[in-house]
Amino acid sequence: MRFIWQYLRHYKKEIALIILGTLGFVAVTLGLPTLLAEMIDKAILPQNTSLLWRYAAWMLALSILGLLGRTLTTYMASRTVNDMTMQIRNDTYTKMQQLSHHEFQEFGVPSLTTRITTDAFMILQFTEMMLRQGTAAPLMILISIFMIWKTSPSLGLFVLPVAPIIFLFVMLIARITLPISERQQRNLDKINRILRESITGLRVLRAFNREPFQHGRFQEVNAAYRKTTSQLFKLMAITPAVFSLLLNIVIIVILWFGAGYIQQGNLQVGTLVAFIEYVFHALYSLTLFANIFMMYPRATVSAKRLQEVLDVPISVQNPDQPVTETQEIGSLEFRDVDFAYPDASEPVLRNISFKTRPGETTAFIGSTGSGKSTIVKLIPRFYDVTKGQILVDGVDVRDYDLKTLRSKIGFTPQKALLFTGDISENLRYGKFDATEADMDRATDISQAREFIERLDTKYRTEIAEGGTNLSGGQRQRLSIARSIIKGREIYIFDDSFSALDYKTDAAVRQSLREETKDASTIIVAQRVGTIMHADQIIVLDKGEIAAQGTHQELLRTSDIYYEIASSQLSKEELALE
Repeated sequence: MRFIWQYLRHYKKEIALIILGTLGFVAVTLGLPTLLAEMIDKAILPQNTSLLWRYAAWMLALSILGLLGRTLTTYMASRTVNDMTMQIRNDTYTKMQQLSHHEFQEFGVPSLTTRITTDAFMILQFTEMMLRQGTAAPLMILISIFMIWKTSPSLGLFVLPVAPIIFLFVMLIARITLPISERQQRNLDKINRILRESITGLRVLRAFNREPFQHGRFQEVNAAYRKTTSQLFKLMAITPAVFSLLLNIVIIVILWFGAGYIQQGNLQVGTLVAFIEYVFHALYSLTLFANIFMMYPRATVSAKRLQEVLDVPISVQNPDQPVTETQEIGSLEFRDVDFAYPDASEPVLRNISFKTRPGETTAFIGSTGSGKSTIVKLIPRFYDVTKGQILVDGVDVRDYDLKTLRSKIGFTPQKALLFTGDISENLRYGKFDATEADMDRATDISQAREFIERLDTKYRTEIAEGGTNLSGGQRQRLSIARSIIKGREIYIFDDSFSALDYKTDAAVRQSLREETKDASTIIVAQRVGTIMHADQIIVLDKGEIAAQGTHQELLRTSDIYYEIASSQLSKEELALE
């Protein structure tokens, strides 16, 4: 409830209108039986036609008033809950955008997807029920009990034992529901995870004929989800049946003893009818209130999961007094940098030190797992260093405003991720106001222009999710164009040429030299041919700098580099070097 209230408190006017509409609806609902009792006793039984029409007119007027009150409550509750849920999703999405890679790994993408969709929807359902029924039901119960006691205290004694029975039953159901709801949401997370893996890894599954295995995994978790959901539905189905049974028993008892009171002259027919209506409204409202308690454990689980996302501490944050401007432009320096992932026992980088100035290219090469990609992820603060400093333009990256820091960097990731939309929209991720001339220049440099011109709709060509309607090389070239479309001080290419053929690779690098002549360029590569003309090449081995120098120097001084180069270059090419 605390989670929901922190959002609902911003809708005080709407809640006031909901309460106003509820009061009108309750007054009308419980006023009608009173008028009905008087109509039966004073107009129908005495056959007073004129008085009968008068009562009918009053009841019609009250019904219209009740309809207006109910409509106001329903409309304001729906509007408030939808606005509130939208804000919850906005806040959760905003927080997700601030999470570092480590926090994403802790939650998992499928779980975050479930929280922002299914859990938020569960909060919507519960809050709407609480505003519509949770405000009306208590009033209806209290006023109905008062009218029951006022109408016939002796008959009211037969209703009294039912309330604690219903209360205890509801508390028992709520206690059983809570752990089942938690299991249900965890199973839904697993379904989303397996579904995501099955879709993104479909080609791998088909290549190894593992569709039956993956189908079995999905069936297993889907069956577990069905089991927990079935348990919840059974509990939800039992409750109305029990309440209906209790209500029918109470009404039968009231009719039995009420008929005797009428024969004795202690009760009128109209009063008995009104009494039964009051009992019905009291017990039915108690049933509605019980439904809220039935949903409460499920809403609690969802609220807890959303609160976990909103409360998780951000490991990469803006400083209190961030730097937004610098005098130096385009320099980068690592000073004795160590880095260990938050859940790792050993650092993956140790004592990394180097410096690059505007116009220079620094390249990293090494075996798989040597830490090449980790180094470049530290520059835009995807993670923070464990020890040492990374200086951009002479300022520690931890002292920068994050937007300022990242606006200095043109980052081309290892995986060329493209977003759903057309080519121009993807290029404008790099520069929001990019003109067609800007796109022409960037795609010329990245060698993407030649395949774009062959497309019927050019820059308006739609890109499928993840860019699956393009080849790997085309995606990589568009990714490079996106990172260079706006002038940056530092360019990072994280193994961004691996899908290009040698001819295109050479053409892209030749074009980039002119584009990046006033900027620092960082290249991570597996191919020696991609980095052999860099100003300095850093050879990494097990997270440490094993050698550093130019291509020619490293061939003479580094066994690791020579081994890599000899595996890729011919003896003639090595001799020429």
